[in-house]
Amino acid sequence: MLSVTRRLFLAGTAISLVTLPRIAVADTPKRGGVLRMSLDQAASVIHPMLARVNPEYLVTELLYSNLTRLKPDMTVEPDLAISWEPNETRTEWTFKLRPGVTFHDGSPLTSEDVVATINAILDPKTASPGRTNVGPIKEVAAIDALTVKFTLSGAYADLPVALTYLNARIVPAKVIASDLASLSTTANGTGPFKLVSYEPDRKIVVERNGAYYDPTRPYLDRVELLVYPDRTAEASAMMSGEIDLLLTTTPGEYERLVKASGVKALRTPSGQFLNINLGCDQKPFNDIRVRQALALAVDREATVGFVAGGYGTPGNDTPLNSAYHFYKNIPIKKPDVAKAKQLLAEAGYPNGIDLTLIASDRPATRTQLGVAVREMAAAAGFRINVQTMPHATYLDQVWKKGNFYVGFYNMQPTADAIFNLLYTSNATWNETHWNNAEFDTIINAARVETDEVKRNALYAKAQELMNTEVPSVISAFFDLLAAQRAYVEGYTLHPRGSVFRLDMVSLGTGAPKRA
Repeated sequence: MLSVTRRLFLAGTAISLVTLPRIAVADTPKRGGVLRMSLDQAASVIHPMLARVNPEYLVTELLYSNLTRLKPDMTVEPDLAISWEPNETRTEWTFKLRPGVTFHDGSPLTSEDVVATINAILDPKTASPGRTNVGPIKEVAAIDALTVKFTLSGAYADLPVALTYLNARIVPAKVIASDLASLSTTANGTGPFKLVSYEPDRKIVVERNGAYYDPTRPYLDRVELLVYPDRTAEASAMMSGEIDLLLTTTPGEYERLVKASGVKALRTPSGQFLNINLGCDQKPFNDIRVRQALALAVDREATVGFVAGGYGTPGNDTPLNSAYHFYKNIPIKKPDVAKAKQLLAEAGYPNGIDLTLIASDRPATRTQLGVAVREMAAAAGFRINVQTMPHATYLDQVWKKGNFYVGFYNMQPTADAIFNLLYTSNATWNETHWNNAEFDTIINAARVETDEVKRNALYAKAQELMNTEVPSVISAFFDLLAAQRAYVEGYTLHPRGSVFRLDMVSLGTGAPKRA
């Protein structure tokens, strides 16, 4: 019998052998009603394998399901899979699927759909961000109609957590075989809601899936997602009752919402961060001294105040903070202008250096961080021009292409996920091109290590290496801020930042009647 440590259980990677029936309680959520939720930008793509930003993740979560699901405490629970079990070495995992599940077109979910989905995600031609974030999957096979076996390239304890990844929604095998690209504007999932209309820049509407695997959910009849690119107008719409739930907001608007009648302001700590991406394969950032100088020019405590409005914690140039397991508490870097100047001079810039820092206009904190770094780094000899551009232009022209720009990332479910998303040489979004062989070796070793103590030591070494070599400057982590009307029930602000669980939401006393 496989022994299961307490940590493995808490991480959601322990064996899950049964799904307990829902227990009826007196305060069963009320069914019915229309929820209006605001988005700060368009959901330009609703293809589950290609979604990139929170509004897109929200829409695909409404329409599709994963094998497993991430709870607000960052552990996993069953979704389309009702149980999972590894072999002794955790190089193979067997998942049992929920019987009787159907896609929105009425066709049954089988193991073949899971196999086709995972293979499509792993196919480089699909270009899915999930390719390196669903685990070291070597092969996936259908054992029978409701059993799927994952064979891995090495031991991996986090597979059930990894399969909660935002791009790992299960889609029909027949769609993958015929027209996978069609999912950019249409949908056929097993999720709690069905797509009614899709106007990405204005309004997206979904309605209850009457054939959802849990007959008691979702509680809502309909969800309307409304795009509010102006944050002040969005907050005003919340205060007036025009919208019921606000996806995310800024510190300034949050403080307005805290004082508003009939509004419940929401806040939770998170591993969400902005970073200054440095092109380590190009001048001037291919010189470690330039990167280290910039890191020493930044006041991290001041960044939390200026950019996060005090709603956050200082960063230390690694993507992990105390919200993550395996976080290493390295002393926070203090500003050292003299040392920064010395490093710049040694790198060949005794009179300082001129740079252009690119920031998307979404979220607005990207530009705020750029301005803060410009002002902080000036004394050390960095003359930084901050250029802001529309988010769509940024994604097309700068993201993964530029060598000095502001990135924005949500918390990932595991340390392995965030490192392999951004910082390993084969990372899905290898923006910095740090390509550090020692770091890659450490992360690969940690991924397959099953001893908790040894794994902790490996991740500590990885964070120390990042802290020293600075592939990107991470100076602050953000608390997540949002708001809802007081009559909205069952919504929990998720620390992951891109998990929403609207099938748990209902409307209570005082909710408006909408057609």
